[in-house]
Amino acid sequence: MQEPDQKYTDKKLLAKGLKRLGVSLLLIVGSTYLFTFAFLNKETIPLYVVLPLAIIAMGVTIYLIYSGIKTIIKATFD
Repeated sequence: MQEPDQKYTDKKLLAKGLKRLGVSLLLIVGSTYLFTFAFLNKETIPLYVVLPLAIIAMGVTIYLIYSGIKTIIKATFD
C-alpha cells in the first residue's frame, strides 16, 4: 500500500515571505511619518523633497505586502 504524496511547507520560502512583510511593516510606519512631515511643512523646501520620497515608499510598501503574501501562499500550498 502506497502512502499519499504529502506536501510540506517550504520553510525557506516562508521565512522570505515573512521578512518581506516585516520590512513592509517598517515602511508603513516610515512612509506615513514622511507623508505627514511633508504636509506639516507646506511653506518650506522639504515638501518638495520629502513628499516624492513618501510616495515612492508607499508604492514600495504596497509591492512588498503583495509580494510577501504571494510568497507565503506559494510556500504553503505549492
